[in-house]
Amino acid sequence: MKGNLFSLPVDFDISEEFLQTLFSGEDIRLERIISTGHTTPEGQWYDQEKDEWVLLLEGRAAILYESGEETEMVPGDWIFIPAHRRHRVSFTSSEPRCFWLALHGSITMPGR
Repeated sequence: MKGNLFSLPVDFDISEEFLQTLFSGEDIRLERIISTGHTTPEGQWYDQEKDEWVLLLEGRAAILYESGEETEMVPGDWIFIPAHRRHRVSFTSSEPRCFWLALHGSITMPGR
């Protein structure tokens, strides 16, 4: 199998965020996400069971934590979000659209 992370799906609908599982295993899942101005709805927070490592490949974005801390991201930036750290996507650029990789699982980070 092979693919291109930057290719758009044939049925890509700009009005909806696109999520695609690229692979998964016993305790791991890698997703490709394409966002075009999408954010997490106001008042909604992600509170995930697993750790998440996120890499922004293209576009600009911001992640807001329930504590009020916000992390702005540009291409090449990655963040680690421990399980149950409540967060939301507060901004994604439309032009260029955002291409993300999100790794979910029990992740061990050096120095953690």
